[in-house]
Amino acid sequence: MEKKSLTALARRQMETARQASSGRSAATVYGGHEHVLRQTVIALQAGFMLDEHENPGEATVHVLKGRVSLISEGITWDGSAGDLLIVPQARHSLKALEDSAVLLTVAKRAAP
Repeated sequence: MEKKSLTALARRQMETARQASSGRSAATVYGGHEHVLRQTVIALQAGFMLDEHENPGEATVHVLKGRVSLISEGITWDGSAGDLLIVPQARHSLKALEDSAVLLTVAKRAAP
């Protein structure tokens, strides 16, 4: 059994994001390429974003700190600390409305 503090991970990633020219930082909490399930803490400085990309499977964004917007096909869903956003099965982006940290959970689709 293993235990990790999402609060501490979010804080460390936010510190790293503040120093990065990209305004973001991420660390895998669980899983990886060899697993179906992958969880990643992502920190974004206010105003920075993850550019539009495909959804590799079923995914959720749990806002740990701050406020974010999930944008897909012209529709925007805003989330703040404690909110869980369901990522649509379409191209999407994520923008930080203020310094934010999220837990991205993805269950990858099996290869055809």
